[in-house]
Amino acid sequence: MSGVIVTDPPKADPRDVEALAGFGVATVSEAMGRTGLLGPEIRPVQHGVRVAGTAVTVLSWPGDNLMIHAAVEQCAEGDILVVTTTSPCTDGLFGELFATALQRRGVRGAVLGTGIRDTRELRDMGFAAWSRAVCAQGTVKATGGSVNVPIAIDGQVIRPGDVILADDDGVVVVPRERARETAERSEAREAKEAATRAAFLDGQLGLDRYGLRDTLKRLGVEYRTYEEYTGEVS
Repeated sequence: MSGVIVTDPPKADPRDVEALAGFGVATVSEAMGRTGLLGPEIRPVQHGVRVAGTAVTVLSWPGDNLMIHAAVEQCAEGDILVVTTTSPCTDGLFGELFATALQRRGVRGAVLGTGIRDTRELRDMGFAAWSRAVCAQGTVKATGGSVNVPIAIDGQVIRPGDVILADDDGVVVVPRERARETAERSEAREAKEAATRAAFLDGQLGLDRYGLRDTLKRLGVEYRTYEEYTGEVS
């Protein structure tokens, strides 16, 4: 497998990345029309952490982390490393030593469609990471791959410089051209949810706020008393 290392790709505006960092993954995905989510198997190794940054992408051979070493050189302040392989792999391609090098360069976290290891050390050092699996299996450094090229994880295309947002709910990718628009839509959605939250705290039901009683009626859902439903007399 030959490959390429692309240097200095375009990136989303840092101001838009910071704006997106203020919202949860669920909010941002909803703001984009329920798109951009990586699969539910990509889980955090820590809890209560949210990060946003620009993607540095890696395409590696299964069981081989050579190209992650190459990618570290391309990483800068505010980036998030995103790794996948040419075919399914759950080996521990990434661990504490990589995190140390990336943290020194100001990288905010890592997302792997593969396995990860040294999870306790990652938590202790405060390096945020999401992965498909936790696996102590080691790797080799023997096959070429690519850095900063478009990759796909769980059907989502991730290009270098796209925004990656990750929290306890998972990971979402925002195309760099849509970062500002998505931040604005996310802000509007949060304002709407704040109003709904206040209404619920005041006792309003979702059935009434969302007009769902008519939906139930249209779908033929009926209200019946217990006696009517069972034929029993209490």
